[in-house]
Amino acid sequence: MKKFAVAGVIVGLFLAVTGCSGTGQDEGPDEASDLDLTYAVVTHGAPGDAFWDRVKSGAERAGKDYGVKVEYSSDADPAKQSQLVDGAVADKVDGIIVSMANPDGLEQSVKNAVAAGIPVVTINSGIDKWQEFGAMTHIGQSEEIAGKAVGTRLKAAGWKNALCVIQEAGNVGLEERCAAVTSTMGGKVTNLQVDGTDDNAVQATITSKLQADKTIDGVLTLGGQYGIDAVSAVEQAGSSAKVATFDLSQDVITNIKSGKIEFAVDQQPYVQGYAAVTALYLKSINGNDFGGGQPVYSGPAFITKENADAVGEYAAKGTR
Repeated sequence: MKKFAVAGVIVGLFLAVTGCSGTGQDEGPDEASDLDLTYAVVTHGAPGDAFWDRVKSGAERAGKDYGVKVEYSSDADPAKQSQLVDGAVADKVDGIIVSMANPDGLEQSVKNAVAAGIPVVTINSGIDKWQEFGAMTHIGQSEEIAGKAVGTRLKAAGWKNALCVIQEAGNVGLEERCAAVTSTMGGKVTNLQVDGTDDNAVQATITSKLQADKTIDGVLTLGGQYGIDAVSAVEQAGSSAKVATFDLSQDVITNIKSGKIEFAVDQQPYVQGYAAVTALYLKSINGNDFGGGQPVYSGPAFITKENADAVGEYAAKGTR
C-alpha cells in the first residue's frame, strides 16, 4: 500500500510541475478534483464477502487520494452485473473497473463500454479474456500460478487427500485455482461446492464431508472467511485434517498464529481496487497504458506463522 501511496504523491507532484511549467499553453485544471472524473467499479462480489470489502476500500482510497469519484456496485448474478456495466456506460463515466467471474456473461457489456470509448480495467477474474474484450489491462492474480504454488506447498506438507472448497458457483477463476492445485499437489483433490453467502451452510457442508470420509487430511478454502468455517468444521467433525486458505482477514491471521491454519495466500484485494483506479487515472490525465499490454499481478504472497505479525496490523484495519 505504501508503494501506491507514494505513487499518488508522485502523480500529485507531476500535476504540480506540469501546472507551472511556463509553456504558455492551456494546461487544464490545477487540481485533480477539478477534472471531475468518475469511475465505476462493478464487481461480482456477494454482499458480506470480506474480500470484496477490501477491493472496495482500495478503490475508494485511491479515489480520495486522486480526487476522483468512485462509484462501487456489485451483483453476483452475471446478467445483473452486466446491467450495472450497461448503466455505467449510459452514465458516460470516465472509466469502468469490472471483475469477470463469468466472462461469457459480461462479454457484450464490456465490449459495448470499450466501443463507447470508455477505458475498461478488469480485476480479479477474467485474466484469459480481458484482451479479447478490449480492456486496457487486467489486475489480479494468475490462478494457474497461484494454484500451482499452493499445490507444491501442500505436497511438501504431506497432504494426500484434500478438499478444494469452491464458494461461488460458475466462477471459472475458482475452478482454475483448484485444477492448478491438483496439478502439483500430486494426491487426490476433490472439489466441494458450497453456498458462499451462508457461513453456517459452508461449515455444515465441510463437516458432513469430513465425517463421511476420515481419510481427508486437508481442507483448502478459496476465501478467508471460509477458512474460518473450515477450522470450525474440522473441530466439529473431530477430524485431524489441516486447513489452508486463499485470502486474509484478521481472524485468518489469528488462526495462522495459533497453528489452526497452515498458511494463507494473499492476492491483495486492496491493491486490486487501488491499482485499477490508478490505471484509469493515469489514462485520464496522461494517456498511459498501465501494464504495457500485459496483466499486472497482485499476488500471490504467502502468509505463514513466520510473517503473520508483519501484516497483522493491516488485516486489523481491513486492508489486508
